[in-house]
Amino acid sequence: MAKPENLDDNNSVILVDGSSYVYRAYHALPPLTTSTGQPTGAVRGVVTMVMRILQDHPNAPVGMVFDAKGDTFRHEMYEDYKANRAAMPDDLIPQIEPIHEVIKALGIKIFVVEGVEADDVIGTLAAEAEQKGISTIISTGDKDLAQLVTKNIKLVNTMKNEVLDIKGVEKKFGVKPEQIVDYLALVGDTSDNIPGVEKVGPKTAVNWLTEHNDIDTIIEKADEFKGKVGEYLRAGIEQLKLSRQLTEIKKDVKLDFGIEDLAVGERDEKRLHELFTELEFKTLLKEAPKASKPKSTSKYT
Repeated sequence: MAKPENLDDNNSVILVDGSSYVYRAYHALPPLTTSTGQPTGAVRGVVTMVMRILQDHPNAPVGMVFDAKGDTFRHEMYEDYKANRAAMPDDLIPQIEPIHEVIKALGIKIFVVEGVEADDVIGTLAAEAEQKGISTIISTGDKDLAQLVTKNIKLVNTMKNEVLDIKGVEKKFGVKPEQIVDYLALVGDTSDNIPGVEKVGPKTAVNWLTEHNDIDTIIEKADEFKGKVGEYLRAGIEQLKLSRQLTEIKKDVKLDFGIEDLAVGERDEKRLHELFTELEFKTLLKEAPKASKPKSTSKYT
């Protein structure tokens, strides 16, 4: 995992976007199976990435967040939210439980909150850390999370070995982190089935936000936009407002846990051996980093 410059593991937390990891690992690796036909490719990919985190950041508390099953408040706001997503592949379904089991055996806590998306849990924990003067690394491949980047919050994409800080976000998207929500609302987010303004692509969105700063100003001056794109903007103002609400990550979700719960515990060597043997990952047991001892959490409370 790429390591941001000037990172102090002793004053940082790492939040892993587990749902992003699962799908990225599934699509990045060839279909692997055990000798009995049990699919293991996604498990192998996720576990390898997580062990890399533990190896590169031995002193940083880590938490892994997954989406819960079922609808969230965004589905209530917009019934077509994520409606375009295909069902989980048949050969990925049986890999979810082993992934969770291995992560737990490595000493990392898994967080799943009913009715709340992983992005919102991550956003809330990152905001809590920032309020306490603690730096946060968010390990993900999800572009939506770029809106959370500040001087104390960075994104790391393990697949691309890419670190996104404030300048990195501006270089990649052409807008500031605090403009990402408006940018996504304007162009739309096909992965979540969130519509944007018709005929508005990345270039137009960047130009508009560079000139007008935010959606509120764009809406206020909507009559000044000329041509077809101006017509589409004026016709889609209500949808644009809704899309902005859908793309904005929550930072104030009520949770019954916090960053003090992210400390990495001792590895369960016996359970790891059982799991790696069952999954035919015997070499991984030798490669696995020694987990750090349970951490003092007093400075995070």
